[in-house]
Amino acid sequence: MNKTKFEKQKKWHNFALFNFLAQDAENATEVMDAADGYAVPGIVASDFDTPEEAVARLNELKKASDIVSVGLGGGGAFENFRSVLRIAELDQDCHINQPLETAAFAQLVDGIYANALVRPSGKVGIVNLATGGSIEVERLVDYCLEHQIPSIKLMSIRGTEHLDELVYLAKVAGERGIYGIEPAGGVAWDNIVPIISEVAETGIPFFMPHIFGATIDQATGRTKKNEIERIFEQLGGIS
Repeated sequence: MNKTKFEKQKKWHNFALFNFLAQDAENATEVMDAADGYAVPGIVASDFDTPEEAVARLNELKKASDIVSVGLGGGGAFENFRSVLRIAELDQDCHINQPLETAAFAQLVDGIYANALVRPSGKVGIVNLATGGSIEVERLVDYCLEHQIPSIKLMSIRGTEHLDELVYLAKVAGERGIYGIEPAGGVAWDNIVPIISEVAETGIPFFMPHIFGATIDQATGRTKKNEIERIFEQLGGIS
């Protein structure tokens, strides 16, 4: 998968897709229906004992969606990058999550679209790295452009706690030519409107919130259709 596949995908307001987990083809279909097609169903690598099991699940999800995603799991755990890369090597047609430190290498895997994960620092204009230390947003964006990394993930934004940092990142990224921004952590029906409204004003071409915890049935692990519908009810008020 490359950027072109995302560019051609139907998006909410020609701007956003929403990433949800899915347990199987049926759950992925429920996700896509509830989101009116504006969704990317996915898995997290930490849920599987082997990459082959993960690829089998991805093949199920592809019955419902042309684009599927592979997350790190464990709150964006750095050490899971190898598992995600192995899944991508076997699948070669998926969106994957990677720490910034490995995202450039991930671009060498044929057929994948990788983001670069960084973490909020609590200070606008600065992000933290998974392996420690911090970097200025401008330097981060230039690095991603140099290494042809199409998207940057900011995790965990804790709902709107780090919204100002997310907005600044999206603004700089959009101005300098990054295609996508992907926030995760605490995004839910009650904060999706300010998050998406403020990011939409930055000029970033593509936005994909990862919305997991708020939509998952803790007893079954399945993403709940009614919670996705609740999110889109809120989005319906945006012109």
